[in-house]
Amino acid sequence: MITLIGGIALLLLGYVFYGRYIENNFVINSERKTPAEVLTDGYDFVPMSKSKNAIIELLNIAGTGPIFGPIMGALYGPVAYIWIVIGCIFAGAVHDYMIGMISLRNNGAHLPELASKYLGKNLKHVVNIFTIILLMLVGTVFVTSPANLIASITPKQATVGMVTILIFIYYLVSTVLPIDKALGKVYPFFGAILIISTIAIGISLLFGGHKIPDLTRSTLVNFNPNNTPIFPALFFTISCGAISGFHATQAPMVSRTSTNEREGRFVFYGMMVAEGIIAMIWAAASMSLFDGQTLNEMINSGTPSAVVNKVSLMLLGNVLGTLGIFGVIVLPLSSGLSAFRSLRIIISDYFHIKQDTIKKILMITIPLYLVSYTLTTIDFNILWRYFNWANQVTAVISLLVSTRYLYLKNRNYVVTLIPGALMLYACVVYILTQPIGFRMDLGLVSYILGMLLSMGLLGIFWIQGVKQKASLSSDSLLINDQLPIIPRKVKLFSQTK
Repeated sequence: MITLIGGIALLLLGYVFYGRYIENNFVINSERKTPAEVLTDGYDFVPMSKSKNAIIELLNIAGTGPIFGPIMGALYGPVAYIWIVIGCIFAGAVHDYMIGMISLRNNGAHLPELASKYLGKNLKHVVNIFTIILLMLVGTVFVTSPANLIASITPKQATVGMVTILIFIYYLVSTVLPIDKALGKVYPFFGAILIISTIAIGISLLFGGHKIPDLTRSTLVNFNPNNTPIFPALFFTISCGAISGFHATQAPMVSRTSTNEREGRFVFYGMMVAEGIIAMIWAAASMSLFDGQTLNEMINSGTPSAVVNKVSLMLLGNVLGTLGIFGVIVLPLSSGLSAFRSLRIIISDYFHIKQDTIKKILMITIPLYLVSYTLTTIDFNILWRYFNWANQVTAVISLLVSTRYLYLKNRNYVVTLIPGALMLYACVVYILTQPIGFRMDLGLVSYILGMLLSMGLLGIFWIQGVKQKASLSSDSLLINDQLPIIPRKVKLFSQTK
């Protein structure tokens, strides 16, 4: 119990103190008008309140990640707490804040555009392809997981396939609505369900007489029943809740609806901390209610959704337990919708297809849903495995973009370089040793080779950064992004075409 409460306290302190430092290091300009105010189009660029932006950001980035990930991460025992707390404060929240704010300073640009601008135009195409694949996997995973959950609490006539089709219909209807209607009106209710159910599970866990494992000298070991090594597996098992590249595809959407740079710390850094708290509660619940072998069998019998059902009903009873399950369902539903929305925007930006009519929106959206529906027939565990690696590679790209941004502006770039280097090393070792990669044995050779490859990539990154900085003049827009946005003629979205 002490570790759970202490971990949550550290996350909150991280927001107050380290979050403030990261904000000061970025150097906000609260007087500068934002893309939402200058580039309003009535569809993607729409001014919204700080509270709405915060709940949209939380629901967008969460999905089933801060629940399914910690459930599977609980197999490692209390050591999972360490990665959630440290990863969230020093990596994930910094990652989310930086990309959100850099996007806000660059007219709401998405990651491919930011990578092109700060890392080189040649990378734009690579990052575009990578981001499109990631978002397609994310959207599909976040259709499959709620479909399984919904089917598990409804009559047998409601099959997973039937629920999947209904989810796609909901997504399609929401897609043609402006962001303030599709997300701004519905998400506050979704957020209320999530917050109430999470608090209820946390209170029941703390005061229900359950033995919550603490992090001690004797528990600081690997409890995984499959003997899976902690590194790099834990870094991929628990991504949302610690650090997740998917968030870099979501923050730019909210940067298009924010009305003041001062809101960034609460909306971007703060909502990642909130996700970390959710992850702590679900990791603790999984460790408290089940031994490792039982938990492993439940996960292997289907998906972690079986654990969600069991935990919710055991801690809250039938009525509140069902509410708890709905609290989990709204996460992937909202994240899946926002993933496809981001995917549409990135594709339209890449091919220069203006999204000012319903016809143009559906021209991109419908084929995406058809591809995703086909992917839902693939085994969930296979999808999750590919998603995990693509997700963390995207986090590395985002942290390198942030590092280059801070380096060019003579700010403290170490705050993003260190987590970026660590995640790069984890990604390289993972692809060297996993079945989806080169299938090397995980041991000294793969660790050393991973280190050498990572250092080589970082060396190239550093040399290119030095050359880029030397070529910049003092009036370059790359280092003067604090200047006012230049207004451009914007065609307002039409729902009648």
